[in-house]
Amino acid sequence: MSTRKGFSRPGSAQIALFLILMVLLPLPLYASKYTVVLLGNIFMYIVITVSWTIFSGPTRYISLAPAAFFGVGVYTAAGLGHVLSLPAIIITGGLLSFCLAVLVGGITLRLKGIYFAMFTLGLVELIVTFLRWWEVNFSGTVGRLVVSVDNTTVYYVMLFILVLSILTAHLLGRSKYGLALRSIGECEEAASHTGINTTLLKIVTFAVSASFMGATGVIMATRWTYIDPRIAFDLDLSFMPVVMAIIGGMNQLYGPILGAVFFTYLEELLITRFPYYYMLIFGIILVVAILYLPRGVGGLMQMRQAKRPEGKHAHTSN
Repeated sequence: MSTRKGFSRPGSAQIALFLILMVLLPLPLYASKYTVVLLGNIFMYIVITVSWTIFSGPTRYISLAPAAFFGVGVYTAAGLGHVLSLPAIIITGGLLSFCLAVLVGGITLRLKGIYFAMFTLGLVELIVTFLRWWEVNFSGTVGRLVVSVDNTTVYYVMLFILVLSILTAHLLGRSKYGLALRSIGECEEAASHTGINTTLLKIVTFAVSASFMGATGVIMATRWTYIDPRIAFDLDLSFMPVVMAIIGGMNQLYGPILGAVFFTYLEELLITRFPYYYMLIFGIILVVAILYLPRGVGGLMQMRQAKRPEGKHAHTSN
């Protein structure tokens, strides 16, 4: 059974995160607008990737529904932006995504393997098709305007959601519920026989992870003036977190974070410098990473840490 418990060295990892947070808090006061916007994008992908890992990492249920929950948040911002305050809209978006995940989880989390993945992917297309039909036939227009918020506000809200999602993943990974989730991933039937209510645990964890995605969709939508179903429910947001988590490594919490930071910055760099070839270059880098880093960056770091004591012992014995 996997021994994943958040951070392998809680003391040093927590100190490192605290120092990073101290650097990030005052950053909008002196950094350029471009840097603030870029970091907001990085925060977004970290939250979605960590949230995806909260459920799919230990259970091994591959969910392709992040775009659905993110899009619910986007449309919540568009629909309630003129009515409620920003904190209220963010909470509402998170709750709506939570409720959607409970509904979807109650129906689908008895499915396994490719069936669950295909259903969650189909959910995104189902919502997009329904919204287009609804807007054309009832609202008379496709798409909506969104109340804009300044980049500094988006930055700090995303930073808050980021810290909250990482803290949730860390505490869950070190709790008895995290152990139960990992046992589901190892052998769900055995976990059920030990008295774990596997269905309820999966649904609740799935919904908690979805709530962070929905809240993220709300605040990121405020950077756009106009949204439509295809913009809000972008399928890239279903596949990229999976790639980022796998490349970063899911055995440790810092793996998905590293994967999200690396690929978000890489995508930005390739788009700005190689706008016509970035997808090709991005694909080549992705294939190489999958071939030569099967356990991700986190797995590579674990292997190096495991070899250090052996090297020191061999040196002292000589």
